[in-house]
Amino acid sequence: MSRAAPSKHALNIIDRPIARNKLDIPTVSLSAFAYLFSELISYAMDRAASITELEDRLDRVGYDVGCRMLELLSYREKATRRKPEILDMLKHIHSAAWPYMFGKTADDLQQANAADDEYMISDNDLLLGRFISIPKSYSSFVPGSLVAGIVRGMLDSAGFPARVSAHFVEQPTSSKPTTTILIKFDASVMQRQAALDAAKRG
Repeated sequence: MSRAAPSKHALNIIDRPIARNKLDIPTVSLSAFAYLFSELISYAMDRAASITELEDRLDRVGYDVGCRMLELLSYREKATRRKPEILDMLKHIHSAAWPYMFGKTADDLQQANAADDEYMISDNDLLLGRFISIPKSYSSFVPGSLVAGIVRGMLDSAGFPARVSAHFVEQPTSSKPTTTILIKFDASVMQRQAALDAAKRG
């Protein structure tokens, strides 16, 4: 008995093109996502002795996701090489990876005023914070630590090693704090960027 040939539209998850607008982005049920994330938090909390350890566990999970995320997006974009500029990589995370993960671009990308090696990606309503209730004893816990790990994994895999952390930033115009991902690049990355800038100037 012969089997029907697969439809030309039946692409596997790797071969599907990157969505170009919000309506094309494949999504999962929010209730399923909320359940999975809450279970991940519960699992990490049961094995963590402090808030710092809990955030570190989420960061490590996110790091593995970020490494695979960069590989997947690069494969779908058919990108054999990526520009070595810091800003180009950050824009890729802000405008390509963020919509793929959360259905929209991040709300802000900026360089820190006080340090050339620090950048911030901010989201005013990060999806991860909607589905968990934090006990008072964990009031300083930042669920965005998972996203910080994802960003760190993407940067590390692309050759931009950095320290990445998640923080809540209170906003006077909103009852919800903004989640800010703080990125501090390794000295080797800044040296490479300086060489690139010098080459541009001739």
